[in-house]
Amino acid sequence: MRAWNRAKLLWGYLARRSTLAALPVEYIVETTAKCNLYCPMCPRETHKQPKADMTDGVFERLVRESGDTAEHMMLIGLGEPFMDPHIFERIEFCHRHSVSSLLSTNGTFLDEAVSARVLDSPLEQITLSFDGARKETFEFYRKGAKFEKVRDNFVRFARMKHQRKSKLQVVVQMVKMEGNAGEVDDFIAFWSAIPGVDQIRIKEDETNLMRPDAGHASGEWKHPCHYLWRGPMYVKQNGDVYPCCQSYMLDGAPLGSLEQQSLVQIWNAPAMREMRRLHASGRGGEVDICSRCCTTIPHPALVTGSLLLHGRTVRRLLPLVERLVYLSKLPGRLLQPPHRTR
Repeated sequence: MRAWNRAKLLWGYLARRSTLAALPVEYIVETTAKCNLYCPMCPRETHKQPKADMTDGVFERLVRESGDTAEHMMLIGLGEPFMDPHIFERIEFCHRHSVSSLLSTNGTFLDEAVSARVLDSPLEQITLSFDGARKETFEFYRKGAKFEKVRDNFVRFARMKHQRKSKLQVVVQMVKMEGNAGEVDDFIAFWSAIPGVDQIRIKEDETNLMRPDAGHASGEWKHPCHYLWRGPMYVKQNGDVYPCCQSYMLDGAPLGSLEQQSLVQIWNAPAMREMRRLHASGRGGEVDICSRCCTTIPHPALVTGSLLLHGRTVRRLLPLVERLVYLSKLPGRLLQPPHRTR
């Protein structure tokens, strides 16, 4: 069923269909809007969030309606997953429906007890967010966190994973920004030496907060955005559904709500079909939120590959592809983010 779903998405993408007879491969699911840190590059700084968790009703409806087609649920958003008191139950619920789950954490709650519980769970991938190789840099970007504490939490977690011979994929990630760009090599060197770390990801900053003039010019839309055909769709804590996480952060309107509509209705909502139509004709820049978006748009060859392979494989290959581009061993045009100043 999942392979057939991907095949239909691939056909829809290649044929530039605006209505799809398949559902997204991936979802970003904000199970909580609560967070304990303040970070200058985070949209929480401009979009006030409630101190609330997603209801079981919304979460379970999403998983049940997508369970035959979804390959990955990213249990992340504008909150810290370990502040969701039901996060481990949600991981188990995904597992029971044969959906891979991953999450990303700021590490402040990842003590030995929580680490053990994570390693006992069916979680398939965890991203350890660590935005700097130096104390001053890290604490500038992660206000409220202590460099030594988070570093030690991550190191202990990775070593516990290694000692247990756990199959959990551990990715240590740095979002590359102006203040930490010069620390990439030191970052890679440090985390490469830690047993239990499977991947090191250097990720481009895809928010507008640190570079408000960035975006895609109308003439830059050579390829349609993959989010509109394969996902991930973004499901907010209150059940509102957006085409992607960027659309929410750029003040776009939700496509619908899982409190009121089915997933199929939302995925092919009129607004979504119109966005696909414009992107397919090379006019994605006419969509306001897309013209202001900082997200990297992969070459169609990479999108095609991402739909030929299972989502689990794609998630494991992504950091490697990004790193090869960073090291100039792959053409930059395959994964080139916008850097335009308007």
